[in-house]
Amino acid sequence: MTAILALDTSTSACSVALNIDGVVLEDFRIAPRQHNALILPMVEQILAQAELSLSDLDAIAFGRGPGSFTGLRISAGVVQGLAYGADKPVIPVSTLAAMALEGFQKTGENYWLSALDARMGEVYLGGYHVNKADGQYSIELLLEERVAKPDNLPSLAQDYQGIGSGWCYQQELSALLPNAPAHVLAENLPRAASIAELAQLAFANGEMQSCYDAIPTYLRDNVTWEKQAPRIGKR
Repeated sequence: MTAILALDTSTSACSVALNIDGVVLEDFRIAPRQHNALILPMVEQILAQAELSLSDLDAIAFGRGPGSFTGLRISAGVVQGLAYGADKPVIPVSTLAAMALEGFQKTGENYWLSALDARMGEVYLGGYHVNKADGQYSIELLLEERVAKPDNLPSLAQDYQGIGSGWCYQQELSALLPNAPAHVLAENLPRAASIAELAQLAFANGEMQSCYDAIPTYLRDNVTWEKQAPRIGKR
């Protein structure tokens, strides 16, 4: 049995998921500014639901960003602590890639331009090709993740579907594409369930890290994260 815990607090949503041999349980809540209070009880609840403990897990995954600076710090800090205390590896997963997977699952479309509203007139953006063959997902990064103003982005040769809050700039992003997208899922936010599924793929490929390397990806150069010994669990 492979069991991977995943959590995400990168946006106004707070979510926790368990991927047990491809079967995913999820607790997903829209809870602005409540992540600190909710995340650990949600972890405890979903583990109890599956009758598992932290020691039963193979790895712990989290949405490493981009997203809210405060939210990313919360998830990275919690995962560092849980992984350190249980002596488990960590799997950081792109929130943009997780949204691309969700778009594929909802529509069957393969090419996704994931975008999150980065405030200050900017978006976090990444382009992906998602597929599923023989029961296994695959995901390829086609357009490097970046933060930019929508009207400062180059035109793209590939048609994409749109997902994420950054598609509040639908007119500007659609203008970058050869054809307007047939699907724009602007209300969708990163989910721990999608992170858990991508984490299973990473786990199978041996793409794991020490808890000390579980750091957020902000994309903005003026934001830093200081590594320090986690203080939850072992002393």
